[in-house]
Amino acid sequence: MVRFAHIADVHLGGWKQQSMQDLNFQSFIKAIDKCISERVDFALFAGDLFDTAFPGIDVLKETFAQFKRLKDSKIPCFIIAGSHDYSVSGKTFLDVLEKAGFCKNVAIFEEKEDHILLSPVIHEGVAIYGYPGKKSGLEVGDIKKIKLNEAPGMFKIFMLHTTLDKAKGTLPIDSVEADLLPKADYYALGHLHMDFQYQNFIYPGPIFPNNFQELEDLQQGGFYVVDTTALESLKKIDIPTKKILPITIALKSSIGATEKIILELEKRDIQDKIVLLRVKGELETGKHSDINFSKIEEFAKQKNAYFMLKNTHELKVKETELEIEVSNTENIEEETIKIYSEENPSDFNSLMPQLINSFAIDKQEGETTEGFAKRLMEEAKKIMKF
Repeated sequence: MVRFAHIADVHLGGWKQQSMQDLNFQSFIKAIDKCISERVDFALFAGDLFDTAFPGIDVLKETFAQFKRLKDSKIPCFIIAGSHDYSVSGKTFLDVLEKAGFCKNVAIFEEKEDHILLSPVIHEGVAIYGYPGKKSGLEVGDIKKIKLNEAPGMFKIFMLHTTLDKAKGTLPIDSVEADLLPKADYYALGHLHMDFQYQNFIYPGPIFPNNFQELEDLQQGGFYVVDTTALESLKKIDIPTKKILPITIALKSSIGATEKIILELEKRDIQDKIVLLRVKGELETGKHSDINFSKIEEFAKQKNAYFMLKNTHELKVKETELEIEVSNTENIEEETIKIYSEENPSDFNSLMPQLINSFAIDKQEGETTEGFAKRLMEEAKKIMKF
């Protein structure tokens, strides 16, 4: 029968840090290398080849070079848009890839009154159908109305970039019911960044992890080579890049936290590794800004870490209650400021009534939100004498 590659969620250009973007592209190159060395009959790209519908010119040049390698190796490519590289206008750089002869977009459909009819792209006895992913899961409602224009006797592949009910777990998001989809021999899925199989519904996961949590959970990317003649038809191709080193540090105070984190890095072998620094806890003294992350990052660089990513989402500041007994409830604002100022002497206290009044001004008719916010800030700066 056939032997093909199933790739999804490449997200070229997605990482903002150049060194991580480089790793993402290196993973893509390794995937192309493997497609060529495995001599696949064709390659499927199930959405989100790019991280945006309009990637930068450097990303495009490098991507075109890799697709040319596939073309020169006589490996046809079939593609659909994902939620990131989809455009409401229907115009994306996937069209440029197609017009250059590097791939074929298989999302060929006709909207009827009560359903959407998909027609296949036929390739050497294989019928390949596809429907694009859209922003915010808007494709889910459409997919529920899909019917296939039949291709009798052919091996049917259905490419989708969406959330499958069997794969979403407890996520509170709309999904497509697998058991109600039109019948196909293989469902090439993208969108959920996980290695998941349910019967012949397959998510291969991303080519490279796309954020801190994915680096922690997945460590590396990969894709599938599918051989319909083999006893084990699915062959997972892992794409290792740099080693991942997760480090979690719990803090109760920001005082001395910078040194504590650096000391922990000093103990570890971080050379040429991606360091995932997770800082958590509840600060009983000090605040986030007391921690000198620039100094920590510089230390990691000096220790030849490939890159360091930090996560402080679980680092909280202990809330302190303002215990004030107010006797004059008719003017609670003035009374609260008065009592607070007596207990916390500061030159700033005299400005508080003026600042509160400055934020009570109304938005003018026809004034933009941005203009209104700017006017508020200008008033506050005058009071603060900035």
